Amino acid sequence: MATAQDDLEIEKKNWHWRNTMRPVRFFGLDARAALPFFILLVYARPVTIVLTLLIVIFFYILERFGLTYPAALRSMRSWMVGDRRNALFTYAYRRMRDYG
Repeated sequence: MATAQDDLEIEKKNWHWRNTMRPVRFFGLDARAALPFFILLVYARPVTIVLTLLIVIFFYILERFGLTYPAALRSMRSWMVGDRRNALFTYAYRRMRDYG
């Protein structure tokens, strides 16, 4: 009969497969926030420092809202386009739905 400890050992052997699609992190933020730091290493000027800090703050705000960078781009695109779609009839418009 398998104990809980045995089940945990078996589960630990498979953890690496579960973590293969997790987003890459850099000090707790999305790894895309690390790209300005590479530019900062080459071109260390006050403008670059400010730009790096703004980008890191932007990614931090996205994290607080629970969005990844691609999800934020999709959300912004759908917000800019709006609900009205001129090529469709009235019954085919996108409407807000509440499934909760």
